Amino acid sequence: MRLRLKPRDTSLFDLLSQQAKLLPVGSGVLAQLVGSAPEARVALAETMRETEHQADEATHAILRRINETFVTPFDRDDIYELAGRLDDCMDDMEEVADLVVLYRMGELPRGVIEQVGVLQRCAELTAEAMPRLSTMKNLREFWVEINSLENEGDRTHRQLLSDIFDGLTPAGTDPIEIMKIKEIADLLESAVDGFERVANAIETIVLKEA
Repeated sequence: MRLRLKPRDTSLFDLLSQQAKLLPVGSGVLAQLVGSAPEARVALAETMRETEHQADEATHAILRRINETFVTPFDRDDIYELAGRLDDCMDDMEEVADLVVLYRMGELPRGVIEQVGVLQRCAELTAEAMPRLSTMKNLREFWVEINSLENEGDRTHRQLLSDIFDGLTPAGTDPIEIMKIKEIADLLESAVDGFERVANAIETIVLKEA
């Protein structure tokens, strides 16, 4: 175990936890949006933008704290990376919400709903795990479960692409509508991958600090 001779600023753990708590909020709004009628989506997209703005503020608070702190609880580059990856997850979800509205999407395929469901579970697990970073304990099951969810997300994404190109989604065989749904599906896949990148960052920190 690494011997620490100087006190650490543990407020960074609280700030990271606060940042992570916004992820289930964002994924919940996104789930509402993709399951809503088109006329209800504009207001939900605005709620999503507000949540993303809060996440940006939480990220900036972490970066300011790092710059003001002489001794960080673990490697400052790892903190920068973790905060950035958490922010990327929220950015991807906000972009999906924005595109659904901008593209004037009608009914979305079942596969999109399933992708968002995977995102919700990833967000909840991440928010639950982040406070445990202060002790570095009981985190292995977190990154194992996130990896499993990412694999599930891959399978859901592949099935959705198959349905899209077989004309089995509400887009039918309309090439423009197919392009719209594929872009949304790909971005949702990127968001799920983003949560795996968060889990990988946490695993790296835990292994370094062991």
